[in-house]
Amino acid sequence: MTDKDIVHIVDDDEAVRDSLAFLLGTAAMKVRLHESAAEFLAKFNQEESGCIVTDIRMPGMDGLELLRKLKESRVATPVIVITGHGDIPLAVEAMKAGASDFLEKPFDQDTVLSAIRTALSRRQEEGSRSAEQLAIGERLAALSPREKQVLDGLIAGLPNKTIAYDLGISARTVEVYRANVMTKMGANSLPDLVRMALTVNMAERKT
Repeated sequence: MTDKDIVHIVDDDEAVRDSLAFLLGTAAMKVRLHESAAEFLAKFNQEESGCIVTDIRMPGMDGLELLRKLKESRVATPVIVITGHGDIPLAVEAMKAGASDFLEKPFDQDTVLSAIRTALSRRQEEGSRSAEQLAIGERLAALSPREKQVLDGLIAGLPNKTIAYDLGISARTVEVYRANVMTKMGANSLPDLVRMALTVNMAERKT
C-alpha cells in the first residue's frame, strides 16, 4: 500500500458511499466515489494503483457485470464485492470471475479496512498467498466426507434445511457439521469459509 493508492467505491446507495468514504478517510486512504458502474468505467484510469469496492446489486450494470468488463479489459486492479444477505451464490460467482474478496452486509469497520489493505497489498503478497492456500488445502483435506458435502452446500448458498434434505439428515445435524467445518477451517464467518474454499479451488484450476 502506498500513498498513491486510490480506493474506488462503486455503489448506488449514497449512504453507503458516504459511510465508506468517512471510514477510509479516517484511515488516511484516498477515496473516489461513483454512484454507478457506468460512471466508474467512464472515469477510471487503470494506470492508477489502488482497488475497487463495488456493490453487487445495482441498477443498470451490476457489480458482477462490472467485474466481467474489467476482466475483459485485462484490468489488474483488485476488486472487492459487497453482497447483501442471501447473495452468497452471487459472491461465489464474482470470486470465480476474478474478485479478490467479498464482504457480506452488514460488515464491521475492521473487516472492511482489513479487506481493502489486503487488496492493496495483493501484488506484494503472492508468496504468502501461496502458503495460505497450502494451509487451507490441508484443512480441507482433514474434513470428513460428510463435512465436505455440507461445505459444498454452503458454497452453493443453500440453507441448512435444503442441505439436510439433499443429504437425508436433519437440519440440526447439518448445524453440527457446519459448526465443525467452521472450527476445523478456522473460519470466523460464512463468507470467510466460502472465501477459503474458493481460494484453494481457484488455485487448483491454475495448476
